Amino acid sequence: MTANNRIADDQRYMDLALNLAARGVGHTGPNPTVGCVIVQTDGDNKERLVGWGATAPGGRPHAETAAIAKAGKESKGATAYVTLEPCAHHGKTAPCAEALVAASVRRVVVALEDCDPRVSGKGIATLKKAGIDVDVGVGAERAQQINKAFLTRVLQNRPRITLKIASTLDGKIATRAGASQWITGEASRRAGHMLRARRDAILVGSATAVADDPMLTCRLPGLEDRSPTRVILDTHLKLSPTSALAQSAQEFPTWVITCAEADSGCREALSQAGCEVYTVAKNQEGQIDLRAALTTLAEQGISSILVEGGAKVAASFIGDQLVDELVWFRAPLIMGSDGLSATGELGFDMIDEMRPLNRISTVPVGDDVMEMYEVER
Repeated sequence: MTANNRIADDQRYMDLALNLAARGVGHTGPNPTVGCVIVQTDGDNKERLVGWGATAPGGRPHAETAAIAKAGKESKGATAYVTLEPCAHHGKTAPCAEALVAASVRRVVVALEDCDPRVSGKGIATLKKAGIDVDVGVGAERAQQINKAFLTRVLQNRPRITLKIASTLDGKIATRAGASQWITGEASRRAGHMLRARRDAILVGSATAVADDPMLTCRLPGLEDRSPTRVILDTHLKLSPTSALAQSAQEFPTWVITCAEADSGCREALSQAGCEVYTVAKNQEGQIDLRAALTTLAEQGISSILVEGGAKVAASFIGDQLVDELVWFRAPLIMGSDGLSATGELGFDMIDEMRPLNRISTVPVGDDVMEMYEVER
């Protein structure tokens, strides 16, 4: 086999592993989403796919374990393609690097080295020490994109934040009387639910939770089990224990972030309803310190959050420079200056104080338009 053929085959099989990994985005926390395929070469140099797997919902079993189990004895002498460096630490499962060694694979192709300090080169070192050939970097860019939320949590100790806004063309999210359902169309709402399905958590402020009494679940047919953890920022614990969020907390995980001064009776009532209540510090304005809240969520294994509202919460995340990507649905409507703006005040005096956004895509969604941006760092 020529070197060019080897490179082409490596990319082809890694693409298969990456496709498996991509299916698990938002569903494997607190672990990264990983794909693995195992390829055996017969005596006449014909290659056969003998094993494949992806990180299961909840993070276990790992992709390598699933692929090895499917391949069985055919793992011996085979090549394994893994989208992220195999783990090397003992947790609730044995290290995947050791599992690959025990399976007697001949070669391992790794897309991306794991930045988790518990791994970070140790998995690759374990494989090499056992005499296994290791190649790193095939498909690295896509592997990084698939696990960008996990990488953000590990490297920055906070989840990756996606801010979602649905507005009129002039950036209004509700009329002067507070009416907001529905500004955008059904197609946009379905796309919004897909965003929920691909995030670990969804976050709103207490004002939105109280005014709208939402469920914040994923209601796409067949993806109901992909509903994210629901997070409410609630400085003064205004969320009622009889709200839709609290009453469904036994079925859908519901976390309330508050401050130490919040009423203990309200805290107890929400806890009894099934909500998890976390206490964090206040900022200088007497509101929840967002960075402290995000650190707490990261410590609970949350890697990605979809922020859905409202205007004050959106402004807080933008003002604290915590938004990583923005998804903006625009309906072909104009509401006027008396409508409620998509964000609260940000206090900019000069144009150059605003952070530029990189537009990734603009996609028609029914009669609306969905724009996706990444924030420059």
